[in-house]
Amino acid sequence: MREIEAGAPCPCGWGEPYAACCGRYHAGEPAPTAEALMRSRYTAFVREDAQHLLRTWDAADRPDALDLSGTGGRWRRLLVLATTGGGPFDDTGTVEFEAHAREGGRRDVQHEVSAFRREGGRWLYAGPARGVSRG
Repeated sequence: MREIEAGAPCPCGWGEPYAACCGRYHAGEPAPTAEALMRSRYTAFVREDAQHLLRTWDAADRPDALDLSGTGGRWRRLLVLATTGGGPFDDTGTVEFEAHAREGGRRDVQHEVSAFRREGGRWLYAGPARGVSRG
């Protein structure tokens, strides 16, 4: 797993130091919103933190294991394009985002509208939102 200094800018782009941003969710604090969880999951990809990704993934669709070794350095930027629901008083929500990467001189963008649901007071990633189409 790749380490991020506590005072370094958080890779999610929120503008806070890692420890005050996604670092606290990686340490086990529940994310208050679907967007906060999605940002922490992006940062987990940057850190190659498979355990956080698996812990925050709905068991209905969660894989048994993830191998992220050597992939963290490719992620460059996260853009949150839209959110629907997913707030402190919601039980479901979606987050539309673009995760920008660069590998071997080639640029790549992963665009997804992700679905989230709250279970036992914790937000979980439920997978790509089904039936959602954005321009």
